[in-house]
Amino acid sequence: MAEAGAGFVEQLKCCVACSWSSLWALWFFGMLFLVYILRAPLKINDNLTTVSMFLNTLTPKFYVALTGTSSLISGLILIFEWWYFRKYGTSFIEQVSVSHLRPLLGGVDNSPNNSNTSNGDSDSNRQSVSECKVWRNPLNLFRGAEYNRYTWVTGREPLTYYDMNLSAQDHQTFFTCDTDHLRPADAIMQKAWRERNPQARISAAHEALELNECATAYILLAEEEATTIVEAEKLFKQALKAGEGCYRRSQQLQHHGTQYEAQHRRDTNVLVYIKRRLAMCARKLGRTREAVKMMRDLMKEFPLLSMFNIHENLLEALLELQAYADVQAVLAKYDDISLPKSATICYTAALLKARAVSDKFSPEAASRRGLSTAEMNAVEAIHRAVEFNPHVPKYLLEMKSLILPPEHILKRGDSEAIAYAFFHLQHWKRVEGALNLLHCTWEGTFRMIPYPLEKGHLFYPYPICTETADRELLPSFHEVSVYPKKELPFFILFTAGLCSFTAMLALLTHQFPELMGVFAKAFLSTLFAPLNFVMEKVESILPSSLWHQLTRI
Repeated sequence: MAEAGAGFVEQLKCCVACSWSSLWALWFFGMLFLVYILRAPLKINDNLTTVSMFLNTLTPKFYVALTGTSSLISGLILIFEWWYFRKYGTSFIEQVSVSHLRPLLGGVDNSPNNSNTSNGDSDSNRQSVSECKVWRNPLNLFRGAEYNRYTWVTGREPLTYYDMNLSAQDHQTFFTCDTDHLRPADAIMQKAWRERNPQARISAAHEALELNECATAYILLAEEEATTIVEAEKLFKQALKAGEGCYRRSQQLQHHGTQYEAQHRRDTNVLVYIKRRLAMCARKLGRTREAVKMMRDLMKEFPLLSMFNIHENLLEALLELQAYADVQAVLAKYDDISLPKSATICYTAALLKARAVSDKFSPEAASRRGLSTAEMNAVEAIHRAVEFNPHVPKYLLEMKSLILPPEHILKRGDSEAIAYAFFHLQHWKRVEGALNLLHCTWEGTFRMIPYPLEKGHLFYPYPICTETADRELLPSFHEVSVYPKKELPFFILFTAGLCSFTAMLALLTHQFPELMGVFAKAFLSTLFAPLNFVMEKVESILPSSLWHQLTRI
Protein backbone atom coordinates (compact mmCIF):
# COMPACT_ATOMS: atom_id res chain seq x y z
CA MET A 1 0.00 0.00 0.00
CA ALA A 2 1.13 3.55 -0.57
CA GLU A 3 1.02 4.68 3.05
CA ALA A 4 0.37 2.83 6.26
CA GLY A 5 -1.33 5.83 7.83
CA ALA A 6 -1.23 9.57 8.02
CA GLY A 7 0.06 9.60 11.58
CA PHE A 8 3.06 7.40 10.82
CA VAL A 9 3.91 9.24 7.62
CA GLU A 10 3.69 12.57 9.41
CA GLN A 11 6.25 11.36 11.94
CA LEU A 12 8.58 10.28 9.16
CA LYS A 13 8.16 13.56 7.31
CA CYS A 14 8.85 15.49 10.48
CA CYS A 15 12.17 13.64 10.82
CA VAL A 16 13.04 14.37 7.21
CA ALA A 17 11.96 18.00 7.52
CA CYS A 18 14.05 18.45 10.63
CA SER A 19 17.09 16.93 8.90
CA TRP A 20 16.86 19.18 5.87
CA SER A 21 15.93 22.20 7.97
CA SER A 22 19.07 21.64 10.00
CA LEU A 23 21.17 21.52 6.84
CA TRP A 24 19.61 24.73 5.55
CA ALA A 25 20.08 26.41 8.91
CA LEU A 26 23.74 25.36 9.07
CA TRP A 27 24.30 26.73 5.59
CA PHE A 28 22.57 30.00 6.42
CA PHE A 29 24.31 30.61 9.71
CA GLY A 30 27.58 29.55 8.15
CA MET A 31 27.11 32.34 5.62
CA LEU A 32 26.39 34.82 8.40
CA PHE A 33 29.44 33.63 10.26
CA LEU A 34 31.55 34.21 7.16
CA VAL A 35 30.19 37.73 6.90
CA TYR A 36 30.99 38.26 10.54
CA ILE A 37 34.54 36.99 10.43
CA LEU A 38 35.16 38.92 7.24
CA ARG A 39 33.93 42.16 8.76
CA ALA A 40 35.43 41.76 12.23
CA PRO A 41 39.10 41.39 13.20
CA LEU A 42 39.92 37.74 13.78
CA LYS A 43 40.96 37.18 17.37
CA ILE A 44 40.88 33.43 17.39
CA ASN A 45 44.62 32.95 17.33
CA ASP A 46 47.59 35.19 16.95
CA ASN A 47 48.96 32.93 14.25
CA LEU A 48 46.04 33.99 11.96
CA THR A 49 46.75 37.72 12.12
CA THR A 50 47.96 37.86 8.54
CA VAL A 51 44.82 36.19 7.26
CA SER A 52 42.69 38.53 9.34
CA MET A 53 44.36 41.58 7.88
CA PHE A 54 43.83 40.29 4.36
CA LEU A 55 40.17 39.52 4.89
CA ASN A 56 39.50 42.89 6.52
CA THR A 57 40.64 44.64 3.36
CA LEU A 58 37.64 43.23 1.44
CA THR A 59 35.12 45.84 0.29
CA PRO A 60 31.33 45.80 0.98
CA LYS A 61 30.77 44.70 -2.62
CA PHE A 62 32.17 41.31 -1.66
CA TYR A 63 29.59 40.90 1.08
CA VAL A 64 26.80 41.96 -1.27
CA ALA A 65 28.04 39.43 -3.80
CA LEU A 66 28.15 36.74 -1.11
CA THR A 67 24.60 37.27 0.12
CA GLY A 68 23.32 37.89 -3.41
CA THR A 69 24.80 34.60 -4.59
CA SER A 70 23.14 32.73 -1.72
CA SER A 71 19.85 34.44 -2.57
CA LEU A 72 20.24 33.42 -6.22
CA ILE A 73 20.89 29.80 -5.28
CA SER A 74 17.86 29.79 -2.99
CA GLY A 75 15.75 31.31 -5.77
CA LEU A 76 16.83 28.64 -8.26
CA ILE A 77 15.99 25.91 -5.74
CA LEU A 78 12.61 27.56 -5.14
CA ILE A 79 11.81 27.71 -8.86
CA PHE A 80 12.75 24.04 -9.32
CA GLU A 81 10.76 22.97 -6.24
CA TRP A 82 7.71 24.90 -7.42
CA TRP A 83 7.90 23.42 -10.94
CA TYR A 84 8.28 19.90 -9.54
CA PHE A 85 5.35 20.41 -7.17
CA ARG A 86 3.08 21.72 -9.93
CA LYS A 87 3.92 18.76 -12.12
CA TYR A 88 4.04 15.89 -9.63
CA GLY A 89 2.23 17.24 -6.57
CA THR A 90 5.07 16.72 -4.10
CA SER A 91 8.31 18.33 -3.00
CA PHE A 92 11.42 17.00 -4.74
CA ILE A 93 13.57 17.36 -1.61
CA GLU A 94 10.88 15.69 0.48
CA GLN A 95 10.46 12.84 -1.98
CA VAL A 96 14.19 12.17 -2.29
CA SER A 97 14.63 12.38 1.46
CA VAL A 98 11.81 9.95 2.19
CA SER A 99 12.94 7.49 -0.48
CA HIS A 100 16.50 7.43 0.89
CA LEU A 101 15.88 7.80 4.61
CA ARG A 102 12.77 5.62 4.91
CA PRO A 103 14.66 2.29 4.44
CA LEU A 104 17.30 3.44 6.94
CA LEU A 105 14.57 4.27 9.45
CA GLY A 106 12.96 0.86 9.02
CA GLY A 107 9.90 2.10 7.15
CA VAL A 108 7.59 0.06 4.99
CA ASP A 109 8.14 0.00 1.27
CA ASN A 110 6.09 2.77 -0.27
CA SER A 111 5.11 0.82 -3.34
CA PRO A 112 1.62 1.37 -4.71
CA ASN A 113 1.69 -1.85 -6.69
CA ASN A 114 -0.50 -4.22 -4.75
CA SER A 115 -3.23 -6.62 -5.58
CA ASN A 116 -5.99 -4.29 -4.44
CA THR A 117 -5.29 -1.79 -7.20
CA SER A 118 -6.59 -4.12 -9.91
CA ASN A 119 -10.17 -3.11 -9.19
CA GLY A 120 -9.17 0.52 -9.14
CA ASP A 121 -7.58 0.26 -12.56
CA SER A 122 -10.84 -0.92 -14.05
CA ASP A 123 -12.74 1.86 -12.31
CA SER A 124 -10.22 4.40 -13.54
CA ASN A 125 -10.70 3.26 -17.12
CA ARG A 126 -14.44 3.63 -16.90
CA GLN A 127 -15.78 6.80 -18.49
CA SER A 128 -17.27 9.09 -15.88
CA VAL A 129 -20.36 9.94 -17.92
CA SER A 130 -22.57 10.54 -14.90
CA GLU A 131 -20.00 12.34 -12.74
CA CYS A 132 -22.38 14.97 -11.43
CA LYS A 133 -25.63 13.07 -11.75
CA VAL A 134 -27.97 13.87 -8.89
CA TRP A 135 -29.47 10.82 -7.16
CA ARG A 136 -32.52 10.42 -4.98
CA ASN A 137 -31.42 10.11 -1.36
CA PRO A 138 -32.25 6.52 -0.34
CA LEU A 139 -32.75 7.63 3.28
CA ASN A 140 -34.58 10.89 2.64
CA LEU A 141 -36.71 12.16 5.49
CA PHE A 142 -40.44 12.90 5.55
CA ARG A 143 -41.36 16.49 4.74
CA GLY A 144 -44.29 16.82 7.11
CA ALA A 145 -43.01 14.74 10.04
CA GLU A 146 -39.33 15.76 9.93
CA TYR A 147 -38.38 18.61 7.59
CA ASN A 148 -41.36 20.80 8.53
CA ARG A 149 -40.83 20.17 12.23
CA TYR A 150 -37.27 21.45 11.84
CA THR A 151 -38.64 24.60 10.20
CA TRP A 152 -41.14 25.12 13.00
CA VAL A 153 -38.40 24.90 15.65
CA THR A 154 -35.56 26.80 13.97
CA GLY A 155 -37.31 28.97 11.39
CA ARG A 156 -34.88 27.73 8.73
CA GLU A 157 -35.76 25.95 5.52
CA PRO A 158 -33.76 22.70 5.35
CA LEU A 159 -34.61 22.10 1.68
CA THR A 160 -33.65 24.30 -1.25
CA TYR A 161 -35.95 25.12 -4.12
CA TYR A 162 -33.66 23.22 -6.48
CA ASP A 163 -33.90 20.10 -4.31
CA MET A 164 -37.70 20.27 -4.04
CA ASN A 165 -37.98 20.89 -7.77
CA LEU A 166 -36.01 17.71 -8.42
CA SER A 167 -38.39 15.83 -6.12
CA ALA A 168 -41.36 17.21 -8.05
CA GLN A 169 -39.81 15.91 -11.26
CA ASP A 170 -39.28 12.50 -9.65
CA HIS A 171 -42.91 12.37 -8.52
CA GLN A 172 -44.13 13.19 -12.00
CA THR A 173 -41.88 10.51 -13.47
CA PHE A 174 -42.75 7.71 -11.03
CA PHE A 175 -46.37 8.48 -10.10
CA THR A 176 -47.95 9.59 -13.38
CA CYS A 177 -48.49 8.15 -16.84
CA ASP A 178 -50.14 9.15 -20.12
CA THR A 179 -53.46 7.49 -19.26
CA ASP A 180 -54.08 9.51 -16.08
CA HIS A 181 -56.49 11.83 -17.86
CA LEU A 182 -58.89 8.87 -18.26
CA ARG A 183 -59.37 8.63 -14.48
CA PRO A 184 -60.54 11.80 -12.62
CA ALA A 185 -58.61 11.12 -9.40
CA ASP A 186 -55.35 10.43 -11.24
CA ALA A 187 -55.88 13.52 -13.38
CA ILE A 188 -56.17 15.67 -10.24
CA MET A 189 -53.01 14.10 -8.80
CA GLN A 190 -51.16 14.71 -12.06
CA LYS A 191 -51.76 18.42 -11.53
CA ALA A 192 -51.06 18.16 -7.80
CA TRP A 193 -47.49 16.92 -8.34
CA ARG A 194 -46.80 20.04 -10.40
CA GLU A 195 -48.05 22.46 -7.76
CA ARG A 196 -45.42 24.53 -5.98
CA ASN A 197 -47.61 25.50 -3.04
CA PRO A 198 -47.70 22.71 -0.41
CA GLN A 199 -51.21 23.60 0.72
CA ALA A 200 -52.45 23.42 -2.86
CA ARG A 201 -50.96 19.94 -3.22
CA ILE A 202 -52.54 18.74 0.01
CA SER A 203 -55.94 20.16 -0.99
CA ALA A 204 -55.70 18.43 -4.37
CA ALA A 205 -54.90 15.12 -2.66
CA HIS A 206 -58.00 15.39 -0.46
CA GLU A 207 -60.05 16.22 -3.52
CA ALA A 208 -58.75 13.13 -5.31
CA LEU A 209 -59.62 10.92 -2.33
CA GLU A 210 -63.18 12.17 -2.40
CA LEU A 211 -63.49 10.75 -5.90
CA ASN A 212 -61.64 7.46 -5.44
CA GLU A 213 -59.23 5.50 -3.27
CA CYS A 214 -56.13 6.93 -4.89
CA ALA A 215 -52.77 5.49 -3.76
CA THR A 216 -50.74 8.50 -4.88
CA ALA A 217 -53.03 10.85 -2.95
CA TYR A 218 -52.34 8.89 0.23
CA ILE A 219 -48.62 9.07 -0.56
CA LEU A 220 -48.72 12.86 -0.84
CA LEU A 221 -50.61 13.22 2.43
CA ALA A 222 -48.27 10.82 4.23
CA GLU A 223 -45.24 12.72 3.00
CA GLU A 224 -46.41 16.30 3.53
CA GLU A 225 -49.48 16.52 5.77
CA ALA A 226 -48.68 13.94 8.46
CA THR A 227 -46.83 15.58 11.36
CA THR A 228 -45.59 12.36 12.97
CA ILE A 229 -44.16 9.08 11.69
CA VAL A 230 -47.10 7.21 13.23
CA GLU A 231 -49.58 9.25 11.16
CA ALA A 232 -47.45 8.79 8.05
CA GLU A 233 -47.39 5.02 8.57
CA LYS A 234 -51.20 4.86 8.83
CA LEU A 235 -51.59 6.77 5.57
CA PHE A 236 -49.02 4.57 3.83
CA LYS A 237 -50.92 1.47 4.92
CA GLN A 238 -54.04 2.88 3.30
CA ALA A 239 -51.96 3.70 0.23
CA LEU A 240 -50.66 0.10 0.19
CA LYS A 241 -54.17 -1.31 0.12
CA ALA A 242 -55.15 0.92 -2.81
CA GLY A 243 -51.82 0.43 -4.59
CA GLU A 244 -51.94 -3.36 -4.47
CA GLY A 245 -55.39 -3.36 -6.09
CA CYS A 246 -54.20 -1.11 -8.93
CA TYR A 247 -51.07 -3.20 -9.38
CA ARG A 248 -52.98 -6.49 -9.72
CA ARG A 249 -55.39 -5.00 -12.27
CA SER A 250 -52.65 -3.45 -14.39
CA GLN A 251 -50.56 -6.61 -14.19
CA GLN A 252 -53.27 -8.55 -15.98
CA LEU A 253 -53.50 -5.96 -18.78
CA GLN A 254 -49.85 -5.00 -19.20
CA HIS A 255 -49.41 -6.97 -22.46
CA HIS A 256 -52.48 -5.48 -24.15
CA GLY A 257 -50.74 -2.36 -25.41
CA THR A 258 -48.16 0.30 -24.72
CA GLN A 259 -50.58 2.38 -22.67
CA TYR A 260 -51.32 -0.54 -20.35
CA GLU A 261 -47.62 -1.28 -20.09
CA ALA A 262 -46.90 2.32 -19.05
CA GLN A 263 -49.71 2.18 -16.51
CA HIS A 264 -48.35 -1.07 -15.05
CA ARG A 265 -44.89 0.46 -14.80
CA ARG A 266 -46.37 3.42 -12.93
CA ASP A 267 -48.32 1.13 -10.57
CA THR A 268 -45.15 -0.87 -9.91
CA ASN A 269 -43.26 2.26 -8.97
CA VAL A 270 -46.06 3.33 -6.66
CA LEU A 271 -46.18 -0.05 -4.93
CA VAL A 272 -42.40 -0.23 -4.43
CA TYR A 273 -42.33 3.32 -3.09
CA ILE A 274 -45.10 2.60 -0.58
CA LYS A 275 -43.51 -0.61 0.71
CA ARG A 276 -40.16 1.05 1.04
CA ARG A 277 -41.55 3.98 3.00
CA LEU A 278 -43.44 1.59 5.25
CA ALA A 279 -40.17 -0.20 5.97
CA MET A 280 -38.55 3.15 6.74
CA CYS A 281 -41.42 4.02 9.10
CA ALA A 282 -40.90 0.74 10.93
CA ARG A 283 -37.17 1.48 11.18
CA LYS A 284 -37.82 4.95 12.60
CA LEU A 285 -40.33 3.61 15.11
CA GLY A 286 -37.84 1.07 16.47
CA ARG A 287 -39.19 -2.04 14.76
CA THR A 288 -35.87 -2.69 13.03
CA ARG A 289 -36.25 -6.47 12.50
CA GLU A 290 -39.61 -5.92 10.88
CA ALA A 291 -38.07 -3.25 8.65
CA VAL A 292 -35.26 -5.62 7.60
CA LYS A 293 -37.79 -8.32 6.67
CA MET A 294 -39.84 -5.86 4.61
CA MET A 295 -36.75 -4.65 2.77
CA ARG A 296 -35.57 -8.17 2.00
CA ASP A 297 -38.99 -9.16 0.72
CA LEU A 298 -39.15 -6.05 -1.43
CA MET A 299 -35.73 -6.76 -2.97
CA LYS A 300 -36.74 -10.34 -3.74
CA GLU A 301 -40.07 -9.31 -5.25
CA PHE A 302 -38.60 -6.55 -7.44
CA PRO A 303 -34.91 -7.45 -8.00
CA LEU A 304 -34.60 -5.32 -11.14
CA LEU A 305 -35.51 -2.00 -9.50
CA SER A 306 -31.96 -1.26 -8.35
CA MET A 307 -32.44 2.45 -9.10
CA PHE A 308 -34.13 2.84 -5.73
CA ASN A 309 -30.97 1.62 -3.90
CA ILE A 310 -33.00 -0.24 -1.30
CA HIS A 311 -29.87 -2.15 -0.27
CA GLU A 312 -28.57 1.05 1.37
CA ASN A 313 -31.63 1.13 3.63
CA LEU A 314 -31.01 -2.54 4.39
CA LEU A 315 -27.35 -1.95 5.28
CA GLU A 316 -28.25 0.80 7.73
CA ALA A 317 -30.91 -1.33 9.42
CA LEU A 318 -28.58 -4.34 9.69
CA LEU A 319 -25.89 -2.16 11.25
CA GLU A 320 -28.44 -1.03 13.83
CA LEU A 321 -29.04 -4.70 14.67
CA GLN A 322 -25.25 -5.23 14.76
CA ALA A 323 -25.72 -8.10 12.31
CA TYR A 324 -22.26 -7.63 10.81
CA ALA A 325 -22.23 -10.99 9.05
CA ASP A 326 -25.42 -10.07 7.20
CA VAL A 327 -23.93 -6.66 6.37
CA GLN A 328 -20.89 -8.38 4.86
CA ALA A 329 -23.17 -10.62 2.79
CA VAL A 330 -25.02 -7.62 1.37
CA LEU A 331 -21.73 -5.86 0.61
CA ALA A 332 -20.42 -8.94 -1.18
CA LYS A 333 -23.34 -8.62 -3.56
CA TYR A 334 -23.39 -4.88 -4.14
CA ASP A 335 -19.73 -3.87 -3.68
CA ASP A 336 -18.95 -5.21 -7.12
CA ILE A 337 -16.61 -3.69 -9.66
CA SER A 338 -19.39 -3.50 -12.27
CA LEU A 339 -21.82 -1.66 -9.96
CA PRO A 340 -21.73 2.04 -9.08
CA LYS A 341 -20.25 2.84 -5.71
CA SER A 342 -21.62 5.03 -2.96
CA ALA A 343 -20.42 6.40 0.35
CA THR A 344 -22.63 3.87 2.15
CA ILE A 345 -20.95 0.93 0.41
CA CYS A 346 -17.37 2.20 0.70
CA TYR A 347 -17.54 3.41 4.28
CA THR A 348 -19.52 0.40 5.50
CA ALA A 349 -16.84 -1.87 4.03
CA ALA A 350 -14.21 0.24 5.81
CA LEU A 351 -16.15 0.03 9.08
CA LEU A 352 -16.31 -3.76 8.95
CA LYS A 353 -12.56 -4.06 8.37
CA ALA A 354 -11.80 -1.46 11.01
CA ARG A 355 -13.99 -3.34 13.48
CA ALA A 356 -11.62 -6.32 13.36
CA VAL A 357 -8.62 -4.31 14.62
CA SER A 358 -9.83 -0.98 16.02
CA ASP A 359 -10.38 -2.09 19.62
CA LYS A 360 -6.67 -2.89 20.06
CA PHE A 361 -5.21 -0.36 17.64
CA SER A 362 -2.56 2.03 18.94
CA PRO A 363 -0.69 4.47 16.69
CA GLU A 364 2.42 4.35 18.88
CA ALA A 365 2.55 0.55 18.93
CA ALA A 366 1.87 0.32 15.19
CA SER A 367 4.65 2.79 14.42
CA ARG A 368 7.13 0.65 16.38
CA ARG A 369 6.23 -2.80 15.09
CA GLY A 370 4.58 -1.89 11.78
CA LEU A 371 1.06 -2.67 10.63
CA SER A 372 -0.30 -6.18 10.70
CA THR A 373 -2.12 -7.62 7.70
CA ALA A 374 -5.53 -6.96 9.22
CA GLU A 375 -4.59 -3.38 10.15
CA MET A 376 -3.22 -2.76 6.68
CA ASN A 377 -6.46 -4.03 5.13
CA ALA A 378 -8.44 -1.71 7.38
CA VAL A 379 -6.27 1.29 6.49
CA GLU A 380 -6.56 0.47 2.78
CA ALA A 381 -10.34 0.28 3.09
CA ILE A 382 -10.40 3.68 4.82
CA HIS A 383 -8.19 5.17 2.11
CA ARG A 384 -10.50 3.73 -0.55
CA ALA A 385 -13.58 5.19 1.14
CA VAL A 386 -11.98 8.61 1.65
CA GLU A 387 -10.87 8.76 -1.97
CA PHE A 388 -14.44 8.06 -3.08
CA ASN A 389 -15.91 10.74 -0.82
CA PRO A 390 -13.35 12.91 1.01
CA HIS A 391 -15.99 14.94 2.88
CA VAL A 392 -17.31 12.17 5.14
CA PRO A 393 -14.52 11.95 7.76
CA LYS A 394 -15.01 15.51 9.04
CA TYR A 395 -18.65 14.71 9.81
CA LEU A 396 -17.88 11.33 11.38
CA LEU A 397 -15.12 12.87 13.50
CA GLU A 398 -17.49 15.74 14.38
CA MET A 399 -15.05 18.32 13.04
CA LYS A 400 -17.99 19.81 11.16
CA SER A 401 -21.61 20.10 12.28
CA LEU A 402 -24.32 18.03 10.64
CA ILE A 403 -27.56 19.30 9.13
CA LEU A 404 -30.64 17.49 7.90
CA PRO A 405 -29.76 15.60 4.71
CA PRO A 406 -31.33 16.82 1.45
CA GLU A 407 -33.80 14.80 -0.59
CA HIS A 408 -31.23 14.44 -3.37
CA ILE A 409 -27.51 13.80 -3.12
CA LEU A 410 -24.53 14.12 -5.36
CA LYS A 411 -22.28 11.10 -5.18
CA ARG A 412 -18.80 11.93 -3.91
CA GLY A 413 -20.09 15.35 -2.85
CA ASP A 414 -20.80 17.10 0.44
CA SER A 415 -24.51 16.30 0.17
CA GLU A 416 -23.79 12.55 0.09
CA ALA A 417 -21.38 12.93 3.01
CA ILE A 418 -24.08 14.63 5.10
CA ALA A 419 -26.65 11.98 4.21
CA TYR A 420 -24.28 9.16 5.12
CA ALA A 421 -22.97 10.62 8.37
CA PHE A 422 -26.46 11.66 9.52
CA PHE A 423 -27.55 8.02 9.71
CA HIS A 424 -24.25 6.15 10.19
CA LEU A 425 -22.38 8.20 12.78
CA GLN A 426 -23.98 6.16 15.57
CA HIS A 427 -22.77 2.93 13.96
CA TRP A 428 -19.16 4.18 13.88
CA LYS A 429 -19.39 5.27 17.51
CA ARG A 430 -20.70 1.85 18.49
CA VAL A 431 -17.55 0.12 17.18
CA GLU A 432 -14.82 0.73 19.77
CA GLY A 433 -11.77 2.46 18.30
CA ALA A 434 -13.17 2.80 14.78
CA LEU A 435 -13.23 6.60 14.85
CA ASN A 436 -9.74 6.65 16.35
CA LEU A 437 -8.42 4.54 13.47
CA LEU A 438 -10.21 6.79 10.98
CA HIS A 439 -8.73 9.87 12.66
CA CYS A 440 -5.18 8.46 12.41
CA THR A 441 -5.34 7.43 8.77
CA TRP A 442 -7.85 9.34 6.67
CA GLU A 443 -5.66 12.32 5.74
CA GLY A 444 -3.02 10.01 4.28
CA THR A 445 -5.35 9.44 1.32
CA PHE A 446 -4.64 12.86 -0.16
CA ARG A 447 -0.94 12.09 -0.42
CA MET A 448 -1.69 8.84 -2.24
CA ILE A 449 -3.90 10.30 -4.95
CA PRO A 450 -1.93 11.48 -7.99
CA TYR A 451 -1.83 15.18 -8.61
CA PRO A 452 -3.38 17.18 -10.27
CA LEU A 453 -6.99 16.27 -9.59
CA GLU A 454 -7.57 15.19 -13.18
CA LYS A 455 -5.93 11.91 -12.19
CA GLY A 456 -7.34 9.18 -9.97
CA HIS A 457 -5.99 6.30 -7.91
CA LEU A 458 -8.65 3.71 -7.07
CA PHE A 459 -11.58 5.49 -8.74
CA TYR A 460 -12.10 7.76 -11.68
CA PRO A 461 -10.93 11.35 -11.07
CA TYR A 462 -12.81 13.45 -8.57
CA PRO A 463 -15.41 15.56 -10.45
CA ILE A 464 -14.75 19.28 -10.44
CA CYS A 465 -18.46 20.12 -10.65
CA THR A 466 -19.44 18.78 -7.22
CA GLU A 467 -19.05 22.05 -5.36
CA THR A 468 -21.44 23.91 -7.67
CA ALA A 469 -24.06 21.17 -7.52
CA ASP A 470 -23.82 20.85 -3.74
CA ARG A 471 -24.39 24.58 -3.32
CA GLU A 472 -27.69 24.13 -5.16
CA LEU A 473 -28.71 21.11 -3.10
CA LEU A 474 -27.72 22.33 0.37
CA PRO A 475 -29.27 25.25 2.28
CA SER A 476 -27.54 28.61 2.37
CA PHE A 477 -26.80 28.48 6.11
CA HIS A 478 -24.59 25.42 5.59
CA GLU A 479 -20.92 25.90 4.68
CA VAL A 480 -20.34 23.58 1.75
CA SER A 481 -17.33 21.32 2.13
CA VAL A 482 -14.80 21.64 -0.70
CA TYR A 483 -12.43 18.96 -1.91
CA PRO A 484 -9.24 19.23 0.17
CA LYS A 485 -6.61 21.06 -1.84
CA LYS A 486 -2.99 20.01 -1.66
CA GLU A 487 -1.02 22.35 0.54
CA LEU A 488 2.39 23.72 -0.42
CA PRO A 489 5.19 21.51 0.90
CA PHE A 490 7.29 22.80 3.76
CA PHE A 491 10.43 23.04 1.64
CA ILE A 492 8.86 25.38 -0.91
CA LEU A 493 7.76 27.75 1.86
CA PHE A 494 11.12 27.45 3.61
CA THR A 495 13.09 28.09 0.42
CA ALA A 496 10.89 31.04 -0.47
CA GLY A 497 11.47 32.58 2.96
CA LEU A 498 15.19 31.89 2.79
CA CYS A 499 15.45 33.41 -0.69
CA SER A 500 13.57 36.54 0.37
CA PHE A 501 15.58 36.93 3.57
CA THR A 502 18.98 36.58 1.92
CA ALA A 503 17.96 38.99 -0.85
CA MET A 504 16.92 41.51 1.78
CA LEU A 505 20.18 40.89 3.65
CA ALA A 506 22.17 41.58 0.47
CA LEU A 507 20.28 44.82 -0.13
CA LEU A 508 20.73 46.04 3.44
CA THR A 509 24.43 45.12 3.42
CA HIS A 510 24.89 47.14 0.22
CA GLN A 511 23.06 50.17 1.57
CA PHE A 512 24.26 50.08 5.19
CA PRO A 513 27.47 48.04 5.36
CA GLU A 514 28.67 49.42 8.71
CA LEU A 515 25.30 49.07 10.44
CA MET A 516 24.86 45.51 9.14
CA GLY A 517 28.33 44.67 10.41
CA VAL A 518 27.35 45.86 13.88
CA PHE A 519 24.14 43.82 13.79
CA ALA A 520 25.98 40.72 12.57
CA LYS A 521 28.59 41.06 15.31
CA ALA A 522 25.95 41.55 17.99
CA PHE A 523 23.87 38.61 16.77
CA LEU A 524 26.76 36.18 16.47
CA SER A 525 28.32 37.36 19.71
CA THR A 526 25.07 36.51 21.47
CA LEU A 527 24.80 33.24 19.58
CA PHE A 528 28.32 32.08 20.40
CA ALA A 529 28.36 33.40 23.97
CA PRO A 530 27.69 29.92 25.47
CA LEU A 531 30.48 28.46 23.31
CA ASN A 532 32.93 31.15 24.42
CA PHE A 533 31.99 30.47 28.02
CA VAL A 534 32.71 26.77 27.59
CA MET A 535 36.01 27.49 25.84
CA GLU A 536 37.11 29.76 28.69
CA LYS A 537 36.31 27.03 31.21
CA VAL A 538 38.29 24.53 29.15
CA GLU A 539 41.24 26.90 28.98
CA SER A 540 41.18 27.35 32.74
CA ILE A 541 41.07 23.60 33.35
CA LEU A 542 43.54 22.27 30.77
CA PRO A 543 47.28 22.95 31.14
CA SER A 544 48.51 25.83 28.99
CA SER A 545 51.05 23.65 27.19
CA LEU A 546 48.39 21.11 26.20
CA TRP A 547 46.01 23.83 25.04
CA HIS A 548 48.81 25.40 22.97
CA GLN A 549 49.45 22.10 21.24
CA LEU A 550 45.73 21.61 20.50
CA THR A 551 45.42 25.06 18.93
CA ARG A 552 48.29 24.29 16.57
CA ILE A 553 46.58 21.21 15.13
